[in-house]
Amino acid sequence: MTSSSPESLRSCPPIVLKSVRLYGEGDPVDVLVRDGQIAEIGERLTAPTDADSIDCEGKILLPGFVDLHTHLREPGREYAEDIETGSAAAALGGYTAVFAMANTDPVADSAVVTDHVWHRGQQVGLVDVHPVGAVTVGLDGKQLTEMGLMAAGAGQVRMFSDDGVCVDDPLVMRRALEYASGLGVLIAQHAEEPRLTVGAVAHEGPNAARLGLAGWPRAAEESIVARDALLARDAGARVHICHASTAGTVELLKWAKSQGISITAEVTPHHLLLDDSRLDTYDGVNRVNPPLREVSDAVALRRALADGVIDCVATDHAPHGAHEKCCEFANARPGMLGLQTALSVVVETLVNPGLLTWRDVARVMSEAPARIVGLPDQGRPLEVGEPANLTVVDPAARWTVKGPELASRSDNTPYEDMELPAVVTATLLRGKVTARDGKVGA
Repeated sequence: MTSSSPESLRSCPPIVLKSVRLYGEGDPVDVLVRDGQIAEIGERLTAPTDADSIDCEGKILLPGFVDLHTHLREPGREYAEDIETGSAAAALGGYTAVFAMANTDPVADSAVVTDHVWHRGQQVGLVDVHPVGAVTVGLDGKQLTEMGLMAAGAGQVRMFSDDGVCVDDPLVMRRALEYASGLGVLIAQHAEEPRLTVGAVAHEGPNAARLGLAGWPRAAEESIVARDALLARDAGARVHICHASTAGTVELLKWAKSQGISITAEVTPHHLLLDDSRLDTYDGVNRVNPPLREVSDAVALRRALADGVIDCVATDHAPHGAHEKCCEFANARPGMLGLQTALSVVVETLVNPGLLTWRDVARVMSEAPARIVGLPDQGRPLEVGEPANLTVVDPAARWTVKGPELASRSDNTPYEDMELPAVVTATLLRGKVTARDGKVGA
């Protein structure tokens, strides 16, 4: 299903992206978008008289980004975010599809909730909002949900996760993988052995010890990654690792892939850029799950993403109200905003240092995530006849992050007052402009 009917697509005027470089390569070309598709690519195209012309000189064209890990908070916590504000943040960040995690209130453990999320995203129409179904009822890790009903519902759920909570019972996880394999859907695991993280709020290391913060060991993540790789192997199933955060997880992923295990993984922008040295201020904005690790982990994650060991970038966009962050560090809710800053962080940590090209950015932020969940109309090549899910980026621009100026209903960004590179100047969802020059819509 799509958010734009054929009738609405025909009602959208043609758009010409003038003098843009595809994937940041070669000479600039014009791209004509009509009826929701890329209609023509060439030098100095003659635009239809009714076309909307967008000057893209000096800018780069990429396929629209896909985020496998977004918290939109609706239903239940709309004071922090809802589908409308989250969709706006996504469009401004260059996204054309996002996957909304299941830890809502009520939990997205039935087709009633997942269908609501899907329909609400369609009503807003700024980005395709794909609901993520819960693996277990109420996220309690005991009884599997009716994945089949959610997959067959209006929301057509493609991915299931208890994110925020680990499916820690190995038998429940094994059954989930077997069930998902039969349905052709994906299980995404929040890798955290809960018996190793009781009371933990920060990475277990010298900084946490010095600051008197309860430590969260790398082994809590790595032990589940190893276990689930083996379970996926034996079940002949696919498993996806959410927000990989340690160098050890990278090594486990290398091993699992070398064994032919069907395992994929994502990394968040904040784990690529930030580390636990930020905890000195005890500012709750830096509390996240899994925690910010050490510099050596961030370096390993960047290299793993560049090498394809980690498949994609996912924001783990997690809005919280001010009262949930402006408190003692141990009591702060874990999570931070990510949709509008993700591209800039990837450019800062990987493109500018030469670890990724712009074509690689398309791979890790669009093509790979679309492939992992099987989205047929996202992450497509920039070619004639393909859906016009597109992102225009100014690589030379720089901007300063201001939480209150972001589209999200919350402003818990760890990048406050940080100057970052690259700005999304336009986003198109099937030929419809959803964001342009920092504003939502055409």
